[in-house]
Amino acid sequence: IDNLDKNILNALTENARLSYAEIAKANRVSPATVHVRVEKMRKAGIITGAKLSIDPRKLGFDICCFIGIILRQAGDYPSALEKLKALPEVTEAYYTTGQYSVLIKVLVRNIDDLQRLLIERLQVIDEIQSTETLISLQTPIQRTIQAT
Repeated sequence: IDNLDKNILNALTENARLSYAEIAKANRVSPATVHVRVEKMRKAGIITGAKLSIDPRKLGFDICCFIGIILRQAGDYPSALEKLKALPEVTEAYYTTGQYSVLIKVLVRNIDDLQRLLIERLQVIDEIQSTETLISLQTPIQRTIQAT
């Protein structure tokens, strides 16, 4: 990737709705050049898609938390992951080193929903030995990586 590719990536990361013409003008190239570069980066797997950003609180999801999960055995990971995928409240999952086998991000409407999720749907998963829940108070930094 050269500097133009990085500029295109950074512009689209900042605002995925920018037109190729706007990006081209800022970089003193033609819109066709931007189009060709974007397509090359898509084919190379550098650009994997574009996504809509939603404020969960505006939809009533006031609680964001991270749950560290300790599995009973390392071999339980694939089946535990499938069960976690079935929980719509789980928005992200990471297979990690350290204290937890899996770290998940969860969005729920309120504390009662969090309690129900923990007791009735998460801690009853056979592969899970224990969990630790960390409630997020705010998200002061939320960004994607910049191409440098």
